[in-house]
Amino acid sequence: MPSLRNAWRLPGFALLLLLVAGPAAAHPEDEFCVPGEGGLDPALCEALSQLDSARPGGALTTPLVAPDGLQRSAVSTAILYVSIGIRHILPGGLDHILFVLALFLAARRNRDLVLQISAFTLAHTATLALAAAGVVSPPASIVEPLIAGTIAFVAVENIGFAELTRWRVGVVFLFGLVHGLGFAGFFGDLGLPAGQFWSALIGFNLGVEIGQLAVVAAAYLAVAGLRHWLPGWASVTAYRRRVVIPLSAAIALTGAFWTVERILSATA
Repeated sequence: MPSLRNAWRLPGFALLLLLVAGPAAAHPEDEFCVPGEGGLDPALCEALSQLDSARPGGALTTPLVAPDGLQRSAVSTAILYVSIGIRHILPGGLDHILFVLALFLAARRNRDLVLQISAFTLAHTATLALAAAGVVSPPASIVEPLIAGTIAFVAVENIGFAELTRWRVGVVFLFGLVHGLGFAGFFGDLGLPAGQFWSALIGFNLGVEIGQLAVVAAAYLAVAGLRHWLPGWASVTAYRRRVVIPLSAAIALTGAFWTVERILSATA
C-alpha cells in the first residue's frame, strides 16, 4: 500500500464538485421510501408509514416485519439499520463527509489519519448511544450549528498548521461528541423497533462507520491514483499549497456559511 507521505497528489476536483453540487442545508431530510428511487425495502417503509402516528418518543410500538411477513430477527434488524446508517452518510450527510475529508487533508502520515478517525469514531459512538438511550437530548437547534462550526474549525486549522497539532486529536474527540448527537437526532426520528433497540443501534452505528470509512478510502485511492498523473505535485509542499490549503479554505467557508444559516434558521 502506498505511503500517504508519498501519495499526496490529489488535485481535489472531486471535493470541489461535491461542494458545488451539495445543498446549502447539509442535513436534508433522508427520503428512503420514495417510490422508484431505490430506497429501503417495502417492509420497512410500510412499517414506518403505518406506525408513524403511534410511536411515542420515537419508538416503534411493534417489531418490524420482514418481507415474508414474519417478525424480523435481531440480526435482520441490525442488517437493515446498517443500510440506513450507510445511506445517512452517503449521500445524505454532506456535513459529516466534509468533516472527515478535513481530517484526511490534515493527515500527512497514516498514523495521523488513524488517530483522528479513531478519536472521532469513539466519541460519536458514545454520544449516539447515550442520546439514543435518552440519557442526553440536546435540541437540534443547538447541535446542527455546532456541527457546522466544527467543520469550519478543523478546516481553518488545516490552513494554519502544516503539521498535526498536539491538541488536534483531543479537539477531534470533542467534535465527535457533537457529531454523535447529530447522528442520534436522525436515528431517533427514524424510530426504534420494539424489543430490538440494541440491534438497531449497533447496526446503524456500523453503517455510519462504513460510510465514513468509504469516504476516507475514496480520498486515499484518489491520492494514490492521481500521484502518477501529476508528477509536479510530488512534494509535500506542493500538495499542501495546491490542494490542502485551497480545499480546506472551501470547506471552512462552507462550514461557516452553514453555521450562520443554521443559527438564523433556529432563531427565526
